[in-house]
Amino acid sequence: MRTPNKTTVISLQKREIKWHLIDATDQILGKLAVKVSDMLIGKDKALYLPNQNWGDKVVVLNAEKIKVTGKKMTDKIYYHNTLYPAGLRSENLQNLLKRNPTEVLRKAVSGMLPKNKLRKDRMADLYIYAGDKHPHQAQFVK
Repeated sequence: MRTPNKTTVISLQKREIKWHLIDATDQILGKLAVKVSDMLIGKDKALYLPNQNWGDKVVVLNAEKIKVTGKKMTDKIYYHNTLYPAGLRSENLQNLLKRNPTEVLRKAVSGMLPKNKLRKDRMADLYIYAGDKHPHQAQFVK
């Protein structure tokens, strides 16, 4: 008789959290968002489990210098509803990038994460800055 295989699951207390520093200068918005969301989910690790948060911390710099392809700068529209009558607000990518460049990447990464209870915890591990200065210098010292 054959014995069934046993699955071992490592507890989250033993996980090792790494910090990743990404420069968004001249990178395509969608491709960068895919890379960041995979790091936040933990899909780049061998111990990936979809129901646990095995992701790392990610710091993205120079979000104001991000690029998009085609006519997305004028044609891509972000919608927001204030929940008041006639409260539908819209803004294109070009205006949002001028007003709040970190929000563009935050919305792209949030849309690529799984829609479950871990999304809020994973988004808390993402730090986006418009310029090249950030307060996380101590985490990158070796």
